[in-house]
Amino acid sequence: MGLRTSDFHYELPEALIASRPLAERAASRMMVVHRDSGKIEHRNFRELPEFLRPDDLLVLNDTKVIPARVFSDDGKIELLCLDRLSPLEWRCLVRPGRKMREGKTVTVGGTPGSVVEVFDNGDRLIRWEAPVDLDAHGHLALPHYMGRDDETADRERYQTVFAREEGAIAAPTAGLHFTPELLEKIPHDFLTLHVGVGTFRPVQVETPEQHVMHSERYRLTDGTAKRINEAGRVVAVGTTVTRVLEHLGRMAAAEGLAARCRGHEGETDIFIYPPHEFRVIGGLLTNFHLPESTLIMLVSAFAGRELVLDAYREAVKERYRFYSYGDCMLLV
Repeated sequence: MGLRTSDFHYELPEALIASRPLAERAASRMMVVHRDSGKIEHRNFRELPEFLRPDDLLVLNDTKVIPARVFSDDGKIELLCLDRLSPLEWRCLVRPGRKMREGKTVTVGGTPGSVVEVFDNGDRLIRWEAPVDLDAHGHLALPHYMGRDDETADRERYQTVFAREEGAIAAPTAGLHFTPELLEKIPHDFLTLHVGVGTFRPVQVETPEQHVMHSERYRLTDGTAKRINEAGRVVAVGTTVTRVLEHLGRMAAAEGLAARCRGHEGETDIFIYPPHEFRVIGGLLTNFHLPESTLIMLVSAFAGRELVLDAYREAVKERYRFYSYGDCMLLV
């Protein structure tokens, strides 16, 4: 029998969930997991360069989080902008949906919008009479486990220092630890994947292969692909980068290419869980993820489920900080 979703469970005290960031980005703790020996080290994130080889290339996600959560002027409707199709059209998750059937209107910041289509999955296509200023009226859609609404400080801290391509609903959290000074010491490059609402959705089926993965838009330039193909080892910063690179690695293999990957722009719904043949990445920096989530399954595919769960139990014992604003893990 194959692995079940419950095989990726672990117990986490609620007190270890980080609801706010540390005062300094690079002050996070970093658990280093050596896949070949199973050795676990407890280090500081500033020590990351010590674990990199001269021919390594770090790849980071330069997506920028937008304040995608808005409320109607009467406070009765909540909308989450999943995809801004044009200045006047948004694909939205709407609550409560029963009040927003086709033809219904909603007003945000004095601007009316109408539901022009209800998609099969319940999302709404909203067409506005004028562009809605998300910076003025929107809120960051912080993960539910933080147990709070967004604050002014989150506009800066729930964003990587290298964010530049607007479109994400959630931050690529493994990148939150980096400072410009630290990046200067490390060979690196960027791709873009806009993190969508699916990153919050739990696995609700008994076996991973039954889960339907969300699709997200990405872009990898030819120049970055060239650097990746020339690198001795590629270290992915986060699960979003891993998904893009392994998606492109699968495409390259299907096309019979000798290179790890090629420049491309599109969408991916790749779901990585054990067993998985990794074609591109050789190292992974990532935060600690929710039990039974697609993200912990990805990490388990890379380092082995037993080793990863042992590392998580060690992290709980050593009182690491978990999830988006928490500490990180380097798997080499």
